[in-house]
Amino acid sequence: MSELVTTGPTNGYSGRSSKGARGTATLSLGATTSGRLVLNSETIKRLNEEIDPHSDLFLRPGDVLIQRSNTPELVGTTAVFDGPPGTYVYPDLMMRMRFRESETAQWFWRYANSAPGRQFFGSAAAGSSGSMPKISGDRLRPMLVPLPPIGERRAIAAVLSDVDALLDELDRLIVKKRDLKQAAMQQLLTGRTRLPGFHGEWEVKRLGSVSHVLKGSALSKSLVSESGERPCVLYGELFTTYGRVISDVASRTHSSDGCPSMCGDVLLPGSTTTTGADLATASALLIGAVAIGSDIIVLRGKHRDYDPAFLANFLTHMRRREIAELTQGITIHHLYGKDLKSLAVEMPSLSEQIAIAAVLSDMDAELSALEARRTKTRALKQSMMQELLTGKTRLV
Repeated sequence: MSELVTTGPTNGYSGRSSKGARGTATLSLGATTSGRLVLNSETIKRLNEEIDPHSDLFLRPGDVLIQRSNTPELVGTTAVFDGPPGTYVYPDLMMRMRFRESETAQWFWRYANSAPGRQFFGSAAAGSSGSMPKISGDRLRPMLVPLPPIGERRAIAAVLSDVDALLDELDRLIVKKRDLKQAAMQQLLTGRTRLPGFHGEWEVKRLGSVSHVLKGSALSKSLVSESGERPCVLYGELFTTYGRVISDVASRTHSSDGCPSMCGDVLLPGSTTTTGADLATASALLIGAVAIGSDIIVLRGKHRDYDPAFLANFLTHMRRREIAELTQGITIHHLYGKDLKSLAVEMPSLSEQIAIAAVLSDMDAELSALEARRTKTRALKQSMMQELLTGKTRLV
């Protein structure tokens, strides 16, 4: 690769910065973590000093930035700088290379982030200690980069750019749909906007008056397996595995313990190591009877006077702050069922609850379809990159 570049790899500069600093703008590691340049208030910080405007630290359009230190999954992540010249410097955790041709820089960027490129960086960083392995310039220079004729490079770049454009459009559409859903929830779950045909006052009830508040039981981890006999929901899965509705549980258990659930139960985790508000964001509606593991709170309606899907949405989006205030603990935030019983819940008629839940469910389904399409497109792009950037597949 050395014959392709004019300068580099060169480490950046990590000067001191502080809150309110007004010196030279510098990129943070987050500016390139996605594999593309992202410039915003979170990825740019100010140094306490002013760097000489003639310094070679200032980035130019076309500069290639490589993360020389990060987690094993991210070390070596590469991006091309396309911001304004003479404005930003880059930190010591990045290396910069300047290529002889801009098209070669773009080619290297794509190859470095492809599966073969990631495999090289994983190997080059091997042997580094700690959770932040490093790659040196000496280990980067011998990297072999397959380089087809310029015409083929341009054709491949055009194909991949079209896929990038599709991904960007999907990202924008997903953000727009999420914003629309958020606005709809703020209106529908507070009664500010009523669906056609619905009138009347909303009634304020205590959660304990309409719902039993139960707790799951311990399920031995050694007994949880895919081949077990009973389907079960475990505490951590509410954060990592499931969305708003649990219809197909991931785990099985041979244990006879565990609170047996009922279709329509609303589940909340009973503790978290992050923030108390996260206990509400994980509330989910259960479809089907399964065993419920420990540290999960189960809400089960006493009477048929509320819709479980409405309640799950209401708790998640309208009562996050109140639920956070009910938690106890500092390092681990615990939520207890007895404290939830006094939580105020505003409810319209049952028929209006069902109608509101149906609208939000449709919006969730639309979002899920878009996200699934984005995931599929990303996987397709990775497959195309591996084939095209290594010459396994040639464009006619």
